Amino acid sequence: MTAPTPRRAARVLLLDAAGRVLLFRGVDPARPEHRYWFTPGGGLAAGEETAAGAARELAEETGLRLTPAELGQPVWRETVEFPFDGVWYRQEQEFFLVRVPTWEVDTTGFDDIERASVTGHRWWSRDELAATAERYYPVDLPALLTRVRGGEAGC
Repeated sequence: MTAPTPRRAARVLLLDAAGRVLLFRGVDPARPEHRYWFTPGGGLAAGEETAAGAARELAEETGLRLTPAELGQPVWRETVEFPFDGVWYRQEQEFFLVRVPTWEVDTTGFDDIERASVTGHRWWSRDELAATAERYYPVDLPALLTRVRGGEAGC
């Protein structure tokens, strides 16, 4: 077995006024049966600061343009291992929390792999995530949403 490919990433928990989180529906090109939902964000360029990468990814994937300073500090960090398109990754990622009253997602900034592997998006409530049989990442997203919202109801 080969060693995982190291990767750094920045992700965004984008919440609307109703407390719903934006997720993209993805598919692994090497495993078309593996479908899942995930937060906006992605890999960092060499030397790129996490907040700068999160702001760049947010703009590319949703059309929402914020400065790294507007993102503030990460609200959560994790290290995950996963396969994607035939490569095994070990990814260190940080999550930023962004609140918007509402947002019309614009995916025209997707790159080729995103256009090939992202099949849609939707806003999810915490309760919908907790009740669904669909796969999403991070796997403890409902609990993470509770933590970052300070236990507020209605998410």
